Amino acid sequence: MAAAPEPVRDIATLGSIELLTPKPQQSLWYFRDVLGMEVAHTDGNSVYLRGYGDFAVSTLKLTGAKHSGVGTITWRAASPAALQRRARALEACGFGVRWSENDFGRGPTYHFRDPDGHSMGVYYEEQKYVAPDDLRSTLKNLPQKYTARGAAVRRSDHLALLCKDVATNRRFAQELLGFQLRETILFEKGSFELGSWLSPNAVHHQLAYVVDVKGANGRLHHISMWVDQREDVLRAADVLTENGIFIEAGPSKHNNSQAFYLYSYEPGGNRVEIYSGSYLVLSPDWEPVTWDEDERGTGVYWGGALPESFIQYATPDIAQAAPVGRDVPVFDPA
Repeated sequence: MAAAPEPVRDIATLGSIELLTPKPQQSLWYFRDVLGMEVAHTDGNSVYLRGYGDFAVSTLKLTGAKHSGVGTITWRAASPAALQRRARALEACGFGVRWSENDFGRGPTYHFRDPDGHSMGVYYEEQKYVAPDDLRSTLKNLPQKYTARGAAVRRSDHLALLCKDVATNRRFAQELLGFQLRETILFEKGSFELGSWLSPNAVHHQLAYVVDVKGANGRLHHISMWVDQREDVLRAADVLTENGIFIEAGPSKHNNSQAFYLYSYEPGGNRVEIYSGSYLVLSPDWEPVTWDEDERGTGVYWGGALPESFIQYATPDIAQAAPVGRDVPVFDPA
């Protein structure tokens, strides 16, 4: 019997997410004042932010744009050599775009696109956050003190991307980036891959691919911000409501990932999840969990069924591109 190939472990973690917004000032208010993130840097029409528990100087980049959606998603390599290996592999397979060295807080970055056209980058060098005196924590292992401003999100956690073909994008993440498949949804007797959840590390998932029912390319379902416990999600629901932010779904509990959540829209139109709980995967021989139609139920572990907007709405918002050619039920992209 042939030995299984050695797993690729060149990607360490999610680095940063660039969110595009047609309402940059209102979006900044939402992330800074309502979610409680700190502004780390401003450059032209982009603002760089961080949660109080982020060790990097910034993990979220807000960029003013004509339409909402996701810009460049970056992943941190495990080492300088790992960065070079991933760049060569991506280039050889035709996904490479270019090198750059000019984004705040990060060194040389190799840019590429996934099969669906989402813009991504991989880098190694990263500026660590050093808190000024007024934000310094008394805990030496906490990069910044807990300010309790707004929902006080701790860090950027993950994102869910829509795509035309989940299987193709999932294989790309596994084979070229070394991500591990955690859970997947297979409908129609296993012939239709509705969504897959992947991670380069022990976190349950840092990337999800979900089918785009409108047949478009490069769209965003949501980004997710971590809080420490489910009570913090409940507190966030109060904070959002008091600030006039519509809550689309939750607070409730996912079935896949087991996490506690709520979803809202930031003023630019992008969906944002407040997220806590879930489980870690430490086993090197993890067997992905597969769900079918019957097991998924209403798409949540407990609580009311998800609204139709959950499958129909994404950013940038469109009327219709090319439908997938089958009915897709409302489900939970975690």
